[in-house]
Amino acid sequence: MKLPNGYGSVRKLSGKRRNPWHVQKTVDYSVDLETKKVKQQRITLGFYPTQKDALQALADYNSNPYDIKVAKITFEELYERWKKEKFESISASSARSYDSSFQLCEKIHKMRFVDIKLSHLQSVIDQSGKNKPQLKFVKTLFNQLFKYAIMHEIIDQNKNMVSYLNIEKGNPNARKRVAFTKDEIDLLWSKSSDEYVKAILMLIYSGVRISEMLNLKKENVHLDKNYFEVIKSKTESGIRIVPIAAKTKPFFEYWYNKNDCEYLLSSNAGDRLLYKRYLPVYFNQYMDDYNMKHRPHDTRHTCISLLAEQHVEQTIIKKIVGHAGAETLTERVYTHLDFKVLLDAINKI
Repeated sequence: MKLPNGYGSVRKLSGKRRNPWHVQKTVDYSVDLETKKVKQQRITLGFYPTQKDALQALADYNSNPYDIKVAKITFEELYERWKKEKFESISASSARSYDSSFQLCEKIHKMRFVDIKLSHLQSVIDQSGKNKPQLKFVKTLFNQLFKYAIMHEIIDQNKNMVSYLNIEKGNPNARKRVAFTKDEIDLLWSKSSDEYVKAILMLIYSGVRISEMLNLKKENVHLDKNYFEVIKSKTESGIRIVPIAAKTKPFFEYWYNKNDCEYLLSSNAGDRLLYKRYLPVYFNQYMDDYNMKHRPHDTRHTCISLLAEQHVEQTIIKKIVGHAGAETLTERVYTHLDFKVLLDAINKI
């Protein structure tokens, strides 16, 4: 598909390259006084492994143009800049802890900071082999660097996804939350004629906790307006309206009209479906049948990851999933979001 005039260009370079997709943007024009020909003054935004990544980088630049010189700063370079300021005011032991955490991030040292996504940070965590206390410090380092990058206008504040990092792998008493892969989600869609597979996909595309879905009454489901209400949750921020994705709306309609049970999901007998029965009979059994290793909460983690991959703003993600994490000043002030914004966001995944 031809890109609009003035939008920029994406082309694949010849030969075997790790990042063959070249992204350029015209930023100005000049006229040759002798030939009277107009010349484009172009800048290179970067080189990317896939066409999709390249087009996304171009879209990001067009929606929020940035200083290319600043954008070239790598994770390693940013850390060194931050370190010079930070280490003047902290103890020697804290400095050593930050340096140790930085060393664990070797795989992203040479990446441009503007290109780092949640998946890159999560990969550092998952492959570190460290315990939870150490991973907490790595997450603290990420928080510090992203805030520093925002303060110095290297990235936009909506690019900070650190709060969604999962460090449970380091906790020997807790199982790591594992997002469903694309292949696993595709398999679920292929099996979606099964009503309880429908329920799993409803969880993935809404981001609600399993308790919130099992407690959901039909009276709080508004199919005509494409949302349902969570009126009871483990956190205050969990009390919310949740948009119903267009692709799963038929599943909500199916369960709504299935029987006379006052709750949306029900057992085969038509009774309220309790967690102690749902987990072994209606979830674990399906995971075994499809050779998947997940728990119900992984559906929530998957929704957050899918939204983050689509570059949905943190504020919107938190509103959809009822995230109880610390809010920024902007989020505390901007407490109301138009429902259409939430619906548009959930329909991106």
